[in-house]
Amino acid sequence: MHPFHLAFPVDDLHKARAFYGGLLGCPEGRSSDEWIDFNLYGHQIVAHLAKDGPAHEPKNEVDGKQVPVRHFGIVLSMPEWQAMADKLTAAGVEFVIAPYIRFKGEVGEQATMFFLDPSGNAIEFKAMAHPDRLFAK
Repeated sequence: MHPFHLAFPVDDLHKARAFYGGLLGCPEGRSSDEWIDFNLYGHQIVAHLAKDGPAHEPKNEVDGKQVPVRHFGIVLSMPEWQAMADKLTAAGVEFVIAPYIRFKGEVGEQATMFFLDPSGNAIEFKAMAHPDRLFAK
């Protein structure tokens, strides 16, 4: 798999470093006074300083929950997802959508959770019940 690259706005690089590098455990790459590269499970995400932070965007209903339209994240294995859910819960992270199993018994059954970084960027971590069905219809 080829790694993806995602750049996103943050309003405080110190808080971004503590959140992505500290809490989420993303190793830090290059950085400047304006941006920081992080390794999110082999993918390059870049927090760019933007004084206004991210724009708050609308939500869509998915499985009866209000999902932030603009979000990013990673698909983990079930054990990795559970470990991260436990870690975030223990750290007192306020979830937009608390960890749960969505589409139970369906082709797209998955564990999911949504939370915000300190700048308000929505993040989803998920794990597929059957990873080979990630793109199944």
